[in-house]
Amino acid sequence: MRDQSCMPSPADAAEAVLAAAEEIFRRSAGPEEARQDRRDRRKQERRRREADRERKAAEQRERERAEEERLRASADEARRVLLRRAVALQRACGGSAVDCFAAVPDPRDPRGRGIRHSLPCILALVVMAMLHGKTKLAGITAWIAHADQDMLAAAGARAGRDGRRVAPCGRTVTRVLGLLGAQALADAVAVYLAAAVPAEPPVFPVAGPAPQPSLNCDGKQVRGAVRPDGTSPFLLSAATDGIVIAEREISVKTNEIPEIGPMLRELDERFPLAGWILTADALHTNPGFFTLACEELHAHAVLTVKGNQPSLYGALQRLCWAGARKHRTKDSGHGRRETRAHLVMDAPEQIRERFPHVRQIAKVIRARTVTWWKGDGKTRRRVTETSTETVYLITSLTAREAGPEHIAAYIRNHWGIENKVHLVRDVTLREDASKVSAGSRPRALATLRNLLMGLIRQAGHDDIAATIREAEYDNDLLLAILRLTTVP
Repeated sequence: MRDQSCMPSPADAAEAVLAAAEEIFRRSAGPEEARQDRRDRRKQERRRREADRERKAAEQRERERAEEERLRASADEARRVLLRRAVALQRACGGSAVDCFAAVPDPRDPRGRGIRHSLPCILALVVMAMLHGKTKLAGITAWIAHADQDMLAAAGARAGRDGRRVAPCGRTVTRVLGLLGAQALADAVAVYLAAAVPAEPPVFPVAGPAPQPSLNCDGKQVRGAVRPDGTSPFLLSAATDGIVIAEREISVKTNEIPEIGPMLRELDERFPLAGWILTADALHTNPGFFTLACEELHAHAVLTVKGNQPSLYGALQRLCWAGARKHRTKDSGHGRRETRAHLVMDAPEQIRERFPHVRQIAKVIRARTVTWWKGDGKTRRRVTETSTETVYLITSLTAREAGPEHIAAYIRNHWGIENKVHLVRDVTLREDASKVSAGSRPRALATLRNLLMGLIRQAGHDDIAATIREAEYDNDLLLAILRLTTVP
């Protein structure tokens, strides 16, 4: 036999070459396929993330659209509530803020140069200017001169020959405010605001201690104005929940004591005070005020005792308060913490001998801690100070009619006339910064400020400054506050 060669045949060689080539191709194609697989996976991941982003964006747009619709519906409902409230107040008061001035006598003589602009229109425009944030008389007259047609039409301004409303000039506004009967204006505003004060008729006798409406009396000096004799006007006001419903000017040769009685009697004729709680500062702590409140007005009084009644103050100091009923309150804010302890007990015989109408006495201990930062120009350090004050009060309310917590509320409510009326007129409406002094202008502007605050609060807004900022850019809100609108 012929010996076989150990060399591979051509066919085997070709197959080996092909296998080697396939192995080489496989080895070279493996990383590329892996890279392609990774690229495909990254593309799929990107498409998935993009789809998720689009889905989330669509969901976010849907949520924003739903929230926008909810806010729009809420705003529309709030506006409808405001309009319904304005209409209800308008019906309760007998008209809009423009109608409020209809009872004020016009001081101008129609037989002279004629009356081109009605008095209610001029006064309504002044209040509109105040609602637009104008605190000075120059700013008020400038706004009136440039008021738009909608505001002029709402105020009842006359129409010219071309059909456009005509605004009164600044000299007309200033002259009318100087000639105006200030007390007549104050009475008209007080009657108008009092008509919208919700007052439930009192029930006698009361079944037990319960909160009653309170009327707070206090005076305020108009520091920016000066009378011809060099003194500043002083106004005595009566307010409930920050709404002034009575006002009188104190003349130079007297004080609040002889004027508060006539003011409250006149108020009682149009706004019965029976069952109300009357509060005043220590100047009025005398038996005559209790006689006025309890016997003439059939109301109650809560008064502070200070140094103007030295014998009464000393008697209250010497009493033993160990067995008194107690009520404690705590407040904090603006870097201040205040704790009040109210001790209330029945009036002893020695107190009732001096004040026959007094039924309970109270001792209030106020502990106040104030914290602020003090600096010398280079460094600052935190300073904390604590002070304690003791105040005594007397009231005609019996223990069956008022507990310690109710007396504490009446005390706090009395300071409402300081915080809600006097402070707002000074700081927000800048009354003391006004230099208007001639004629009846200072008092007329003060009365219109009272009207502005009362209208805002009766419309349901407590923040006067914030409401004025909103009304400056929202005519619907302004008209609703002035009750010059109707429910759509």
